Amino acid sequence: MHQEAGPAPLVLDEADWRTREAAHAERADALTAGARARRERGEAHAVEDFLYTYYPWPPGRLRRWHPGAGVVLTGAGAVGRAGWAHYAAAQAPDGAAGAAVDAAGIAAQRAPVVRLAGRVLAATLTRPAQLGCFGLHEWAMVHGTPAGGIRHSSLPLRLGSAGTDAVVESHRIRCSHFDAFRFFTPTAVPRNELQPRSDTRAELEQPGCLHATMDCYRWAQKLSPAVPGELLLDCFELARDVRVLDMRASPYDVSGYGLTAVAIETPQGKAEYVAAQRGFARRAEPLRRRLLAVCELLAAAGSATG
Repeated sequence: MHQEAGPAPLVLDEADWRTREAAHAERADALTAGARARRERGEAHAVEDFLYTYYPWPPGRLRRWHPGAGVVLTGAGAVGRAGWAHYAAAQAPDGAAGAAVDAAGIAAQRAPVVRLAGRVLAATLTRPAQLGCFGLHEWAMVHGTPAGGIRHSSLPLRLGSAGTDAVVESHRIRCSHFDAFRFFTPTAVPRNELQPRSDTRAELEQPGCLHATMDCYRWAQKLSPAVPGELLLDCFELARDVRVLDMRASPYDVSGYGLTAVAIETPQGKAEYVAAQRGFARRAEPLRRRLLAVCELLAAAGSATG
């Protein structure tokens, strides 16, 4: 049966993609300079290390640029990429030899991840941002525990244990993000109005959630190298900025890192948090759409070879 040809791939000659590759490496180095320097000194950072532990890529891995799926690189350097993982030899429409990300191979190898990412991203984009959580997930992770809690024991609690517990107990908690909820202490779990599970992500994710916004970077990692390098770094930069708010609004005293608290236990702190939360939701929307487009491209590549 005749199969219609898909859209013509974007073709980048060697001068073009080498320029993008160099710009990507320079940007990645700037974004990760602090983390790389601390690693050399053996120093920890309770705010930024999250970006390399919870999201498991080390700083150096962010330097490698990929064009993303649907792009053919040409030139002598591109031909060598055909041997890279998740790449294949490819030809430009004019017959020039090169390489491209193996979208069909990725779709076959990671079909469940591609489907889940697509479902979660698409569902999140359909929902309005819920802006009334005030970052209480971090507080619920230390409720009922000794000072320092169970996560960032190197940081003091800004209000002490009793004060932290009082904030949790005097607020409505409605955390929709499973990967935050699973770290709630046993005493905080029943206080959450929702009981998210790993299999309800698509049903509960919403764009106001800071952790859902940071997870744009998670999906970019999981879909790589089908994700263009520029989009990967956009997601990383967003996750980095959101993480700072997450910890400024947490029960921890982060003044040792030169950060001021967002005191969400006060009306002024709540207003500051909501304003920042709304801004991050707007900033994440185009990134989600671009990631969803990658999922759709992979799904189409998988269907074409299935």
